[in-house]
Amino acid sequence: MLLKTNAKRGTMGQVQWIHNFVSFGPVRLNVIVYEVDGILIDTGSIRVIQFLQPFFEEVQAEQVVITHSHEDHTGGAAFIQQKYGIPIYMNEKSIAPCKEKATYPLYRKVFWGKRPPFEAKSIKDTFTSRTANWKVIHTPGHAADHLSFLNEQTGQLFSGDLYVHPETKVILREESIPTIIQSIKRVLQYDFKEMFCCHAGYVPNGREAFEQKLRYLENVQGEVLKLHEKGSSVKEIQQHIFPKSYPITKLSFGEWDSKHIITSIIQEAKRG
Repeated sequence: MLLKTNAKRGTMGQVQWIHNFVSFGPVRLNVIVYEVDGILIDTGSIRVIQFLQPFFEEVQAEQVVITHSHEDHTGGAAFIQQKYGIPIYMNEKSIAPCKEKATYPLYRKVFWGKRPPFEAKSIKDTFTSRTANWKVIHTPGHAADHLSFLNEQTGQLFSGDLYVHPETKVILREESIPTIIQSIKRVLQYDFKEMFCCHAGYVPNGREAFEQKLRYLENVQGEVLKLHEKGSSVKEIQQHIFPKSYPITKLSFGEWDSKHIITSIIQEAKRG
């Protein structure tokens, strides 16, 4: 069974993007790189660099901002740095790790390739592009270093992996649903309508989509805590709320699993 890759291009107003896909059997992963007003938002993975290189050449970005350090978002950073020499900005938490060789599970290296080391600068609370001012919003939960970017001129929100899907069914082992809930509440404090997600793509009603996701996650949180208080085990709660199994769980040896949704909720409740 071979790994398959492809990509497609798109635009919405001044925003350009390239949507990359990597598939292996029943598992199909995707990631989107955006460019707007001279800003490149994330760099994609090294696995799909053959699709990204023409995109990078055409958009001629002047700087790069990174939503978070996962390899499907930073894999092309070293290539950009070596080829174009433009500055790369990211959360200070991940600058040192990204200078080193990537250390993540084998299946992720198979899908997204081995992220080469690169150097980045610490992003501030705001930055400017050619014609706009941007707000940097700290939105941890999916990753400790996760950031979202709000174009204050257009009201467009670039949300990285904060949204992805209205009804989350599996998460990474290190993710935290309670933290994601707080991050969604944080972005909803800002004035935006359109959203550009690095996996779901362009969402014209971004605010409503986040409000829907927030309601879903809060309902899941409430149900998990109710069952936990009644004495149900994690496995029993999982079978009740998330009875379906997903191919990514087996492929990732459990790094992606619905049970992590449950454990993150219970652990946060124990911390008080």
